[in-house]
Amino acid sequence: MIESSSPKDTKILIVDDEPDIIEFIRYNITNAGYQVFMARNGVEALELAELERPDLILLDIMMPKMDGVEVCQRLRAESKFDNTIIAFLTARSEDYSQVAALDYGGDDYITKPILPKVLMSRIKALLRRRPAGKSATTEAAHIIKFGDITLDSEQYTVKQNNELIEMVKKEFELLSLLASKPGKVFTREEIFGKIWGYEVIVGNRTIDVHIRKIREKLGDSCIKTVKGIGYKLNV
Repeated sequence: MIESSSPKDTKILIVDDEPDIIEFIRYNITNAGYQVFMARNGVEALELAELERPDLILLDIMMPKMDGVEVCQRLRAESKFDNTIIAFLTARSEDYSQVAALDYGGDDYITKPILPKVLMSRIKALLRRRPAGKSATTEAAHIIKFGDITLDSEQYTVKQNNELIEMVKKEFELLSLLASKPGKVFTREEIFGKIWGYEVIVGNRTIDVHIRKIREKLGDSCIKTVKGIGYKLNV
């Protein structure tokens, strides 16, 4: 397995309209050696994201000009940000935050206020989710590796310990989606939209059936069920 890149090679974009919050996060992240960029509203966030291509974006939900949810949706609509980790910054009173973070393409959420040590621990954990980190390596654009499994999106093949595993197209696409962001929880709605399309009507158990078949072929532990939310690759 390849070790994750050093902090100095990692770019983090902080987006928040509260000066005290943004300075607190900037101070701690800078001291840890990461490259830090700051934006105070959604419009600035999109401009900086386009310019710097950050590895991680810490994104406040409630902001002027454009809120965090819309910023996240716009970023997720562009494939060049597929490997960018997005974590929402939320106030403790925002009970919907965890659901929003998942439903709108976020990878996680961080609740404000937060202790410095906890903040840095969360950031390190988020960065480990990158495909090029410890859990997965990408040898080429069409090759994804995680554990003893290799996916080839050009040949539509799955190998486990170099042994070819037969999979139908939807099983392969579902596994590839989960493998694209190891550790990220994909909601059932997100999976339906990306694999079957939002306009296609399929039964509620369709995802469950495909997950069961993948587990039968690769082992029960390869995919984890997150109760009430969806599924994630177990890395």
